[in-house]
Amino acid sequence: MSSNASPIETDVVVIGLGAMGASALYQLARRGERVLGIDRFVPPHANGSSHGGTRVTREAVGEGPAYVPLAMRSHEIIAELEAEFGRTFLVKSGTLIVGSPMTGATPLHGAQDFLASSIEMAERFGIEHEILDADALRARYPQFRKFRDTDRGYLEPNAGYMLPEALIEAQVEGARAHGAQILTGTTVEKIDQIDGKVIVETSGGTVHAKRAVVAAGAWTRRLLGVPFDRLLTVTRQTIHWYDADDFTPFSPENMPVFIWFVTDRLEDYFTGFPVTDPGEGVKMVASRDTPDFDHEQGTPAAERWETEDFYTRHVGPNMVGVKPDIINNATCLYTNTPDNGFIIDNHPEMDKVIVVSACSGHGFKHSLGIGEAVAEVIHDGRSRIDLSPFNLARYL
Repeated sequence: MSSNASPIETDVVVIGLGAMGASALYQLARRGERVLGIDRFVPPHANGSSHGGTRVTREAVGEGPAYVPLAMRSHEIIAELEAEFGRTFLVKSGTLIVGSPMTGATPLHGAQDFLASSIEMAERFGIEHEILDADALRARYPQFRKFRDTDRGYLEPNAGYMLPEALIEAQVEGARAHGAQILTGTTVEKIDQIDGKVIVETSGGTVHAKRAVVAAGAWTRRLLGVPFDRLLTVTRQTIHWYDADDFTPFSPENMPVFIWFVTDRLEDYFTGFPVTDPGEGVKMVASRDTPDFDHEQGTPAAERWETEDFYTRHVGPNMVGVKPDIINNATCLYTNTPDNGFIIDNHPEMDKVIVVSACSGHGFKHSLGIGEAVAEVIHDGRSRIDLSPFNLARYL
């Protein structure tokens, strides 16, 4: 699109084609909306928040009852996509959350005791699960070096991990098949709303739309300015893959995805994934409080010392058979809100612009449900899932 060309006219423009944007684009296109998707890179890519090969999922999310319907609906949509594309997007290894009562700990995503909250959500929403005491955990999972006598495990058998790059690729291509236009390698520079029309200035020209969905992740705060520039922080997270003595104990048949609260300190919890390809290694990761930074000046690559330190602190003391040998490491961007919740709401000054996310590092498992809900708002005037808990007004 030449900068001197006439503006592109469309009904809806989706800005950012990561987890949220790809889903919204697909759901809008399959509803017959004339929709255009724009991304500054070529999705799926490793420059934002939707990469790394795997993303943990479960339906009984400990963050609270507002999130559960989105996660449950996302699992239903994944089954629909798997049937449509003939591919696997969700590996049902099960998801295991382990810990002891955490009455004095810092809340995680709003939950004082994340394990107890997860169990509560499963019971409230009728989600299949199993509770394991410390002896059962020791007997079933010899991959874990030690459990406290007070530990218990929440096991959700129909959960596991999503394949983020594959899901994004399928939804972008699915949207294209349903008639969506897609512009990649295109930077959105400015968004305005004039006389009820959304005007989007890009590096390749201008787009006019009736509605816009901004799912730009870490780029949201600079693109939209007030109040997002003061509300959102961007942090850098590291991901680590290690060699193992034998990968059999870490296969999806033998080990679930796990979230392990090793002590009562949040800095001691970490997440691990089963291995489907030994060449990729055993993936281990944890959310850590890191300083806000300007990712647009460049995201620092993962350093070898970080992966060595993560092994020394977390993996080596707690996992049996995972070696310190590093196969790979990477970084991921988290775009965070003050309460670590989502933002899914109209822009306060542009009522034709829906802002989707930030997702504070725990959004991917909900993304398919969110994309559908946003498409319903635009196409039908309302969504079947209540989005009011993610209103921007709670910060203003």
